[in-house]
Amino acid sequence: MSQHFLLSAASRSLSIGQVMRMTDGQVEATFKAIRWAATNGKPVCPHCECPTVYEARRPSGALRFRCKACRKDFSITSGTLFAFHKMPLRNYLAAIAIFCNEVKGKSALALSRDLDVQYKTAFVLAHKLREAMASELKGLHLGGDGETVEVDGAYFGGYIKPANHKENRRDRRLAKNQNGKRQVVVVIRERGGRTLPAVFRSEAAALGFIASRVGKGTEIQADEAGSWNDLQARFAMQRIDHQSLYSTSSGVYTNGAEEFFSRMRRAEIGHHHHIAGAYLVRYAQEAGWREDNRRVANGEQTKRVAGLAMACRPSVDFCGYWQRAQA
Repeated sequence: MSQHFLLSAASRSLSIGQVMRMTDGQVEATFKAIRWAATNGKPVCPHCECPTVYEARRPSGALRFRCKACRKDFSITSGTLFAFHKMPLRNYLAAIAIFCNEVKGKSALALSRDLDVQYKTAFVLAHKLREAMASELKGLHLGGDGETVEVDGAYFGGYIKPANHKENRRDRRLAKNQNGKRQVVVVIRERGGRTLPAVFRSEAAALGFIASRVGKGTEIQADEAGSWNDLQARFAMQRIDHQSLYSTSSGVYTNGAEEFFSRMRRAEIGHHHHIAGAYLVRYAQEAGWREDNRRVANGEQTKRVAGLAMACRPSVDFCGYWQRAQA
């Protein structure tokens, strides 16, 4: 019997101990090599893209660079997702490594304990890492001629606690007895390819999204839900009734999409406990990224997430998140 990838030595290429033993210079060199990979780690001014810069460290020892053309100062994280950072760079590298080491997800509470920071700091940092992961999905299209994608949906949030006495309980499946917070995560998963999730009020509301992100000539495989019926006018479709079986001998199944929802459910139940609301889409995108990179070594995952964070602009959702709440 073959060994599971996560149990193999190939999956362990970076440890937290290695990160914490790095010197400040090594951490700075790591981030420079990730951000300015095209110039082999040589800084380039983010304001005017001039390659002629020199170090101008602060008296405190904080690393800064000064551009010879526009004379503006910048740091390794200027203009990135980690702009205006307060913690040492080593903490950010450690946070990414810790975040990637978790197979199902990492709670903000556990991250705050690992880094010895406030829960608010860990909450925002974790969401910035999810934002970095989600940046890979922008404009992503799946399928094409001869390709197969699986489509499925699962509902999250809107939990209503049942009444204590049986006679006071209501059928929570009825719309009149729900609180309006229940949303569906619809996932498009290409066979042997990428995973693309999105959040909607209902499965039927996702048809336009699916049609715009799935290429022509793609075969779609879905379950028996009536929400997918209208897709048959645009795509070749195969359906499977899960009340009878989960896969057919001819290769009709949605097991790939079900694997995604299994990972997301375990993240919800075991780590986050509550992933509904405005941030549900970020959790779904994180689960999709983890599913796509499940057979990538943790060191390479850390490098990819750090690279995505360095390529992203300052966060629209979380740059000054708590300060805006005070205002």
